[in-house]
Amino acid sequence: MLTKKQLDLLSFIHNRVQRDGVPPSFDEMKEALDLRSKSGIHRLITALEERGFIRRLAHRARAIEIVKLPDSMASQAGGFKPRVIDGDRPDNPPPASALPVEAVHAINLPVMGQIAAGVPIEAINQLSHS
Repeated sequence: MLTKKQLDLLSFIHNRVQRDGVPPSFDEMKEALDLRSKSGIHRLITALEERGFIRRLAHRARAIEIVKLPDSMASQAGGFKPRVIDGDRPDNPPPASALPVEAVHAINLPVMGQIAAGVPIEAINQLSHS
């Protein structure tokens, strides 16, 4: 059984994934549920994860996957359906013609000197081991 806030959050995440293809950010979830801090969102997300409704990847932004929906939201079920825009490109475009080597305009630049590269110089010369 989910609380009203958990159900609202799950519904919001589901609708955003359906619309945009990516879950909302924690800030967007906070604003959608009229919460004052993101810690409330963290608690709700953790509760949904413990109940098996969502899955998260650790240390990844927006890595929330809806695993299942409650019975009250079953009519909204259905995975993400990408909307592909069909352009007026031909199916098999001809390959781009490459310029012959002779047609490429190149110039020689003289080398003016060398750049010294080696061990970095420390900003502090003396290290004290006390």
